[in-house]
Amino acid sequence: MDNKSNLTYSTNEYRSGLMASIGCMALWGVLPIYWKALIPISSWVIIIYRILLVNAFAMLLARTRFSWNEIFGPIRHDRRLALKFLGAGAVITINWSTYIWAVNAGHVIQASIGYYIEPLMVCVFGMIFFKERLTVFKSAAMVLAALAVVILLVHFHQFPGISIGIALSFAVYSAIKKTVSQPPLISLVYETIFFAPPALAVIIWLEANGHGALGVGHPWQYGLLLLCGLVTVIPLSMFASAAQKVPMFTLGLAEYISPTLSLILGVFFFKEPFDGIQFLAIAIIWVGLVFFSAGELREQRRLSGTDD
Repeated sequence: MDNKSNLTYSTNEYRSGLMASIGCMALWGVLPIYWKALIPISSWVIIIYRILLVNAFAMLLARTRFSWNEIFGPIRHDRRLALKFLGAGAVITINWSTYIWAVNAGHVIQASIGYYIEPLMVCVFGMIFFKERLTVFKSAAMVLAALAVVILLVHFHQFPGISIGIALSFAVYSAIKKTVSQPPLISLVYETIFFAPPALAVIIWLEANGHGALGVGHPWQYGLLLLCGLVTVIPLSMFASAAQKVPMFTLGLAEYISPTLSLILGVFFFKEPFDGIQFLAIAIIWVGLVFFSAGELREQRRLSGTDD
């Protein structure tokens, strides 16, 4: 039952993969509570700490499974690979930065919209750069997503930069990641290792001059901040595990859990402004995601030979 080329999965591994995917997306969905708990620490200070601590925890966990040569050998001997991960690290840092800033600036709803649009943006990049097939379902989903963006643009009289920025940066990140193949923990080491030394230098300077986290937050908040590396690495590891145990269609559907939970938090917990026009735009995106999911299910059945 481990013939992955035929897209078959054993019951046990499917169940564990499904639980990992749901758990991962649920954790990502409620992360706004964690980031907001760090206020009044500046979002930019949080981001710098996150870069350093993600690298530290990723390296620590990677070392429990791989030798130093296995971890650093590939980028030491392949300059192009190192450059790709440098680019991936820069883009995902932009994605993280935009998200954390948006959450702590009171834009959880806009951030969640960005993660609804993200699968469709990834799809566009797949067609442009990897010549992936454009189906009627994907076309309908992208047209509806574009319509929702136009509605938000007209309604707010400004470009929904947070939503598009989050979706676009993750799509670029996904496109770069598609051209490389490394274990998830090693990839995370590569994506942050180029930025960790400057982050450490900035943290030392900020704290020495009273502009960092120690001079602003409470001791318990600083302790919470030091966990941001684990908060990033744990769900990412769960996602990587799920990706190996469940079909991509199942994983794709689970991805909608995260922005849905964040949206609910934004509306009901953080009391962000949410009117009928915003609801209409999100409803249109949801309809688009239904089309997108239907297309992915049909493609899944075609590949597995069960499509009549």
